[in-house]
Amino acid sequence: MTDSQAPLSAYERRKWDSFSTKMSMFHEHFNTLYELADGSFNNRGMSLSSYLRLGDDLTHHLTMHHTIEERYIFPILGTRMKQFSDEEDGEHIESHKGIHKEVLFKHLDQEVADLKGENMRKYWKLEELDSIPM
Repeated sequence: MTDSQAPLSAYERRKWDSFSTKMSMFHEHFNTLYELADGSFNNRGMSLSSYLRLGDDLTHHLTMHHTIEERYIFPILGTRMKQFSDEEDGEHIESHKGIHKEVLFKHLDQEVADLKGENMRKYWKLEELDSIPM
């Protein structure tokens, strides 16, 4: 049985899944904004200007989020996981270049899936996760 197939304790499972859990929580903010685009922001007590300000915040946070990923996190992950590399086949960096609504949500879901514990175990040792600035 390889290391990536060994049974996990509850602690190990949480640790392995911590990257995808953090990324998923961050991405949920984007999903909420999209869900409110049908005008239901009024039902949550938001005015149109508040909703638009939330959209402006999303743009700022998304730029900051991707900049942090590309400068600090992806270079480390990309050393072992080609989908995070800055080579031509680095899917995540490529999707950042031409991102729009459809691509954004597919990209967010793929990023979370790639950071799931069962995938991370293929590339990293548990004790190495603490050295990745997530």
